[in-house]
Amino acid sequence: MARQSIHIVGASLAGLRAAEALRRANFAGPITLIGDEPHMPYDRPPLSKQVLAGDWDVDRIQLTKPDRLVDLNLKFRLGERATGFDLESRTLTTTDGAEVVDGLLVATGARCRTLPGSDAIGGVHVLRGLDDVLALKADLDAGPSRVVVVGAGFIGAEVAATCRGRGHAVTLVEALPTPLGRVLGDEMGQVCADIHIENGVDLRTSVGVESIEIDDTGRCAAVLLSDGSRVEADVVVVGIGVVPNTEWLESSGLTIDNGVVCDETCLAAPGVVAAGDVARWPNRRFDEVMRVEHWDNAIEQGVHAARRLLVDEDAGEVADAFVPVPWFWSDQYDRKIQLAGRVRPDDDLVIVTGSLEEKRFAALYGRGDRLVGVLGFNRPRHVMQYKTMIQDGVSFAEAIAAKI
Repeated sequence: MARQSIHIVGASLAGLRAAEALRRANFAGPITLIGDEPHMPYDRPPLSKQVLAGDWDVDRIQLTKPDRLVDLNLKFRLGERATGFDLESRTLTTTDGAEVVDGLLVATGARCRTLPGSDAIGGVHVLRGLDDVLALKADLDAGPSRVVVVGAGFIGAEVAATCRGRGHAVTLVEALPTPLGRVLGDEMGQVCADIHIENGVDLRTSVGVESIEIDDTGRCAAVLLSDGSRVEADVVVVGIGVVPNTEWLESSGLTIDNGVVCDETCLAAPGVVAAGDVARWPNRRFDEVMRVEHWDNAIEQGVHAARRLLVDEDAGEVADAFVPVPWFWSDQYDRKIQLAGRVRPDDDLVIVTGSLEEKRFAALYGRGDRLVGVLGFNRPRHVMQYKTMIQDGVSFAEAIAAKI
């Protein structure tokens, strides 16, 4: 059935790129973008780096120029939160009311996990959105601070690196024995750990947070760790993962399981698709049902999901499967870390260029005789070329033997 109008819930990177894709596909009907933040769509990766460092103004992270938005002819409903959807009646409910919708694209993203009891403590931050980074930056701008970052995943590592670059004392707390060990494996995780140690970060591993001490003003004063140690803190940043924003869909009739469950084409139900951090779908390229929290995936899946909404199956049109090679990057100190593919800590690992000692290298991950991933430290050209090999189905042995 041809769509007459489309509502996109989530005025995000995925949501905006979806709207642009609809217009490029000559969809002329009304497109409504609903977002719970008051801000126009903006780019999130610079938040933990350039914006937090004070190198970029907020205006620089806007995703689309105002004149381009006018050309797209979109209806923005910002500061409005979706609270429910009923698949049978196709009723979308928001904080501003309810309406029947035709096509629906869900791009509500995810929110940060928090430490129990920490929400009301001054100086304790998460970093997900623009308001988060502005609040954190204001605390850091107040003067030299003792910063405790809880969680040494990529977002926590970026915040730690940026805070060190600003001259703050940083303690990085990680529950795992090795940062990113569950993603990259212990050997590569240790390389990441060494970079922080070399840059003056006090890295504490195999330890969790018991509680946060507060002073008489209600601000954080110290972090008490599970090994009995106490770390003084003027600022605490919590980076312990995210939760997909699906609560508003729990009684919708859609399948919700660590995200909005879709088929391989990003279709969650007739006339309903999902994209970005909130979408979970079977990627046949890796024989895995996945939910991907990366910038590049938000763009690609937003575009794909938009096109999926326009497929008219009644007219015999056939939808394509969404089979990307996930890819992302992380800037930490003078290192650009890039990972393409879908890796596991027990995959085979081979360094194909550079060395661990200089921390400038490209490493390939193999599973059986399949090339499944490439990790690069300051090797962007190699990462992109091996990413193409993953897309082309090149074997692990062939990739190792390739001359790049």
